[in-house]
Amino acid sequence: MNNTDVSNLLTTIADLMDIKGENFFKIRAYRLAAQAIHDSPEDISILVEEHRLKDLAGIGDAIAKKITEFVKTGRLTYFERLSEEIPLQILSLLQIPGLGPKKVATLFRVLNIDTIESLKQACIEGKLRDIDGFGEITERNILRGIQLLERTSGRSLLYHAYNNGQHYLQYIRECSKVIQADLAGSLRRMKETIGDIDIIVASEDPDTIMDHFINYPKIKQILVQGKTKTSVLLIDSIQVDLRVVPIQSYGAALQYFTGSKEHNVTVRGLAVRQGFKLNEYGLFEKNTDKFLSGRTEQDIYNNLGLQFIPPEIRENRGEIEAAKTKTLPRLLEEKDVKGDLHIHSTYSDGSNSISDMVEACAKRGYEYVGITDHSQSLKIARGLDGEAIQAKKEEIKRLNETAPLHVFCGTECDIKSDGTLDYPNDVLGLFDYVGIGIHTGFNMTKDEATERIIQGMKHPSVTFLAHPTCRMIGHREGFDLDMDQIFETAVDANTALEINSFPDRLDLNDIQVKRGKELGVRFIIGTDAHAKEHLEYMKFGVATARRGWLEKEDVINTVDLTTIEEFFKKGRKENG
Repeated sequence: MNNTDVSNLLTTIADLMDIKGENFFKIRAYRLAAQAIHDSPEDISILVEEHRLKDLAGIGDAIAKKITEFVKTGRLTYFERLSEEIPLQILSLLQIPGLGPKKVATLFRVLNIDTIESLKQACIEGKLRDIDGFGEITERNILRGIQLLERTSGRSLLYHAYNNGQHYLQYIRECSKVIQADLAGSLRRMKETIGDIDIIVASEDPDTIMDHFINYPKIKQILVQGKTKTSVLLIDSIQVDLRVVPIQSYGAALQYFTGSKEHNVTVRGLAVRQGFKLNEYGLFEKNTDKFLSGRTEQDIYNNLGLQFIPPEIRENRGEIEAAKTKTLPRLLEEKDVKGDLHIHSTYSDGSNSISDMVEACAKRGYEYVGITDHSQSLKIARGLDGEAIQAKKEEIKRLNETAPLHVFCGTECDIKSDGTLDYPNDVLGLFDYVGIGIHTGFNMTKDEATERIIQGMKHPSVTFLAHPTCRMIGHREGFDLDMDQIFETAVDANTALEINSFPDRLDLNDIQVKRGKELGVRFIIGTDAHAKEHLEYMKFGVATARRGWLEKEDVINTVDLTTIEEFFKKGRKENG
């Protein structure tokens, strides 16, 4: 029994409870517990044995007892009873973007639909449109969601692949026969979803490396085992491919297997035009096959007259042309970020108090932090009314007397369907800065959604637009927006756009970020953290920013405390 098993069980229970219609906060408790166990570096069996489960954020007596029963016996009575009421196969329907638990429950009750295939057939036959709460548009949207799911099937969120890859890489590097080892592929390029994990190793003893590789404790199945390449399937079904090469070819192999395919084709074409041949073994003279370089990627790019190209931008989107003229951007680094301006606390739907979040941010070396709890109309997330805002402001004022960093009182204020904001002007004036976003009313046309967002961005109190397209990767496609209008409004209104770092958002995406930069947009990177463990997500927002060619100067929360305070004040003055 491992952490993944327990985390998956709690998530499944939460999903079943959701379909059954249980209390929101009870469901949320299971989801938070699942996340806490998934993120815990300690083995679940040790936590159970030492009675330390409740040390993890969000785990109380009731859930701790259930975890203990499951870990010690391999069964959970509560889960077995629940799965008798709601068939487990129905959970596959929750993967479909836009299809929530209530609709899934209705489909099961009315049409006995409990699989994606049966749902797809019912949509094709027009069986959903006459069900109360559905209709023809919903039926079309569900079919569209099934198509989206089919396109992303078999891929993992960057967050999950990154954690798996880092743990496996650390394990690989423990082998004494490893000279050098790195991640490659789309994971090294930090794409938002990952098909499989690639690891490149330099060694003169590939047999020992392969033996070490297949003894990793989280392997479910060995797919292929060879002298220079072995592939395995992990217990969470992610495939990992290992390639072992001699040290003189390490840089060439790393460059080749990092990709992208389009980038590599263009670089190889450039090599041919210069009289060279480039492959995973090195750079060679075309006519004589004389080995020229391959030990490092830097050598290969330099020998082709190029700057070293960071992995994140190897997508054939202009990076090779820029590398020829030595005009590549100096990409943002995580160490450049001076504070997180999108964080939730227990005042709304966060798991930790403001003081806990502040302490965790101080440990990350931040100069400032902003607490942005939800606004009043978002009842499901315990949005703040006037009394709660005052209490929050008073607590932050007290904290700022002793805290090792500055705490800003912000808000994530909802943009209502007509483009107005969820708080009146006098309430908005209570905050140090104002983030805005959409959390309800997603069934809008392109023009309607674009206008709604633009109207919100133009408000004189607004500092930034949070998760602009509102997508949830693999679950909900973002708004179909006129992004150039959004970008132009952002520049004209002095409103920053957020790159939301939460693993299933990464919103804006890299292509949108690059386009926004070209039009003069400035950005904020926020984690949208709902627990202190989520602060680590900043790396994924930074990765998206890097993929979008952002430099330190493009991101507002890279400046010092004095400058960010001036930005907050200046933004209101210029917009007003």
